[in-house]
Amino acid sequence: MKATPTSCWRRRRRYGRLAFDVLAFLAVLLGLGWLIVAGAGALHYNWQWYRIPQYLYRIEDGVFYPGPLLYGLGVTLELTGWSLLLTLIFGLAATLLQRASSWAAHAVARVYIEIVRNTPLLVQLYLVYFVLAPILDLDRLVAAVLALAIFEGAFAAEIFRAGIEAIPKGQWEAARSLGLSSLAVYRLIILPQAIRLVLPPLTGLAVSLIKHSALVSVIAVADLTTEGRNLIADTFMTFELWFTVAALYLALTVSLSLVVSVLERRLPVHGAGH
Repeated sequence: MKATPTSCWRRRRRYGRLAFDVLAFLAVLLGLGWLIVAGAGALHYNWQWYRIPQYLYRIEDGVFYPGPLLYGLGVTLELTGWSLLLTLIFGLAATLLQRASSWAAHAVARVYIEIVRNTPLLVQLYLVYFVLAPILDLDRLVAAVLALAIFEGAFAAEIFRAGIEAIPKGQWEAARSLGLSSLAVYRLIILPQAIRLVLPPLTGLAVSLIKHSALVSVIAVADLTTEGRNLIADTFMTFELWFTVAALYLALTVSLSLVVSVLERRLPVHGAGH
């Protein structure tokens, strides 16, 4: 079929926008690169990128050994994984308490959410580590996981609440007409539909959790940030190491976003909007 003048104009406009976006992106990258090089030049900085691989890994006699940065990355993954699991549990529990018929349960959930959301994570981390951890005999990694989960769980609760409230009332009425218990209604009808709705904001929350995990370095958890700081203190390779640490965090967050986007496309579409 022959292209019409309108379709040709739209195509040229689309390509023009794409070219502009690419050029703008390249301009930003060049600008950042120039600022970095100019700043390092003003400081008479001696770049030593060739030394970075040894802090990532080493191979001896054909055996692979992780370096300090990969070890710290592993700790960050472990920390983030357990924190995310507890975050979902705390968030869903707080949401269900908010929706409970008991006034006391609703009040407990609201107090938890409001206090945690309106106080700094760093303060909560110190409170858990210096106050709660000695009482419960928790090591620093467990204390860090608990502090992160408590903080992110308050935000997850609001995400779950919004997703559940987005389910049409007809779904609730149909479930009750079947004589299902409240637990069965949530498990069989409401939550399966809400999961797809809350997956994008939960992905953003998980990305924030990865970035917030860097704060656990203040209690000497040997995560990626801590290992990077230790190496900088030993080598004075400030720029190279911080850029490498930032690149590893970026790889984590981008990988998580890609995995969730694939999962979201494969999830069955429930009739939440019908």
